[in-house]
Amino acid sequence: MLEIGKPAPAFENPATGDQTISLASLKGKNVVLYFYPKDSTPGCTTEGQNFRDLYETFQGLDTEILGVSRDSVKSHENFKAKQEFPFHLLSDKEEVLCKAYDVIKEKNMYGRKSMGVERSTFVIDREGNLAREWRKVRVKGHVDEVLAFIQSLNAE
Repeated sequence: MLEIGKPAPAFENPATGDQTISLASLKGKNVVLYFYPKDSTPGCTTEGQNFRDLYETFQGLDTEILGVSRDSVKSHENFKAKQEFPFHLLSDKEEVLCKAYDVIKEKNMYGRKSMGVERSTFVIDREGNLAREWRKVRVKGHVDEVLAFIQSLNAE
């Protein structure tokens, strides 16, 4: 069960740039871990672009951004290159990370039910604790809200 102020679930996932990224390797930085349903879909593209456009501002606040979906690393590489994302995308084909953060939910699209990733964002502080979560994210204005939270976290 996720709890604000408690250690965030650890992870070690394959990522773009032929890397494996773990939460432990990011200790000492804030981490924005955003889960999205699928590469190259309209909402996911816009959300990624919004993080891309503010990436330098996040970096200036000692914050790393990581996108996560169930797509393959190859799919992520194409998506990242096409959109010029400066941050890494993690592949979670086995849904281990998605389940650890409880983002796999039943979705209903055009009357068909299926299990999929609910757009969610988590901020993990420098000590590796969960600092904030957003669920059922609406893309418009979301990245600005995340940035404002990181700014307040850094002001403490």
